[in-house]
Amino acid sequence: MGKPELLRLILGALAVSCVSLVVADDPYRFYTWTVTYGTISPLGVPQQVILINGQFPGPRLDLDQPFLLTWNGIKQRKNSWQDGVLGTNCPIPPNANYTYIFQPKDQIGSYTYFPSTGMHRAAGGFGAINVYQRPRIPVPYPFPDGDFTLLIGDWFKTNHKTLQLALDSGKSLPFPDGVLINGQSKPTFSGDPGKTYRFRVSNVGLSTSLNFRIQGHNMKLVEVEGSHTVQNIYDSLDVHVGQSVTVLVTLNQLPKDYYIVASTRFTKTVLTAIGVLHYSNSKTPVSGPVPGGPTVEVDWSIKQARTYRWNLTANAARPNPQGSFHYGKITPSRTIRLANSAPLINGKQRYAVNGASYINADTPLKLADHFNIPGVFSMSSLQTSPSAGSPFLATSVLPANLHEFLEIVFQNNENTIQSWHLDGYDFWVVGYGNGQWTQASRQSYNLVDTLTRHTFQVYPNSWTSIYVSLDNQGMWNVRSAIWDRQYLGQQFYLRVWNPIQSLANEYNIPSNALFCGKATKGHN
Repeated sequence: MGKPELLRLILGALAVSCVSLVVADDPYRFYTWTVTYGTISPLGVPQQVILINGQFPGPRLDLDQPFLLTWNGIKQRKNSWQDGVLGTNCPIPPNANYTYIFQPKDQIGSYTYFPSTGMHRAAGGFGAINVYQRPRIPVPYPFPDGDFTLLIGDWFKTNHKTLQLALDSGKSLPFPDGVLINGQSKPTFSGDPGKTYRFRVSNVGLSTSLNFRIQGHNMKLVEVEGSHTVQNIYDSLDVHVGQSVTVLVTLNQLPKDYYIVASTRFTKTVLTAIGVLHYSNSKTPVSGPVPGGPTVEVDWSIKQARTYRWNLTANAARPNPQGSFHYGKITPSRTIRLANSAPLINGKQRYAVNGASYINADTPLKLADHFNIPGVFSMSSLQTSPSAGSPFLATSVLPANLHEFLEIVFQNNENTIQSWHLDGYDFWVVGYGNGQWTQASRQSYNLVDTLTRHTFQVYPNSWTSIYVSLDNQGMWNVRSAIWDRQYLGQQFYLRVWNPIQSLANEYNIPSNALFCGKATKGHN
């Protein structure tokens, strides 16, 4: 294991992460991030956004060493103290600072970061984390001639505080006002004819699945959230909220400019963002109609998702050393079934998991667990299968044992697509299916070469199953990646526990830990 890199963040009332270029083979990295408000006009209307070091989106983080930050997809081994969500960390007060320390280990791939408190994510504060291989560690494709990071996502003109007040009053999130690429309406990416470029594409939006495509060019899929893939060719890719894909694109067309397109999926009104792929010898600007893509076709997306396969001959990144075990040969210790829902509770719109709609406590659950503070969270409120009872509010925690191997079925009985994320882990997405999951559904599982990933979609009136090896002790957030659903209760925490306290299982509480609620410094 490499030495940890150090990240120093100076933040105002946010828990976010950081980015910048790094120098190869230095195991330590120090970054200072200053988080402020600023005014820009991404959709032509001046509005308040969150800037990191004056940038929107935030600076890109390129890593070629083990690194220690909600860091979307970074596993943070044995270290949920650095997870950056309200269940594990006290919010950083204005004019204060906090230093995050964590490692990505062998997670070569494309990831993102974003603020996790309130609706700050609707104001920006997000960016890319690109983890590169160390020297002499190969990836299963020729090193590209260039590297482009594209942060695509829906965007709202409404101030994030106004959106939060609307959700607090019981209203739903409105339809977005547009889609952005790297916080812009028409960014340009330039390359030389005949060369091949790596495009890292992440959906950093709040609520909407997007389809990504480049006019006249095929895309070779090479990596999905840290998993090197079988290198299939696509003309467009669905990227759901919170997900990241990496493709190779060769500039092998006539020398001109081409549209880069990100458009909404499964929406009655299709919103589109346009970028430009510019050949260095082009004298012809983009013209003509923007190439269309799929819109509301769910079956199209399911078929594409099933073509994503793990490259079993590649090195890293994978959640177990090559050859130590194969996920398809392990019998899960138990099955957990989780169903999302959209109930009204006390006359207000809420979202729930097995009837439990999560509410944040004033004390981070991790601190309460560490100091044995009673009354902060419940480990009995969330049942492990759906029930017909009335929905209720709870600070729900699902208990589990370290080294359990779980089958978790996510059942979606609603007419909208869902996107789920599990902090601290990647997992095998073994199956998708229509209707209600049953034990017979296992016959359709891919137990050979399915991907590991950190965020997955559940299609309308459908189910998705995952296998997860609980090898990372801590208190980990399981949440909807669709942010209004997360904010209004579609989340819970997974407590992965071993009664034998050891640094081999989990790191100690950091010396710079922030304290709040019922937890005070020196609490015992």
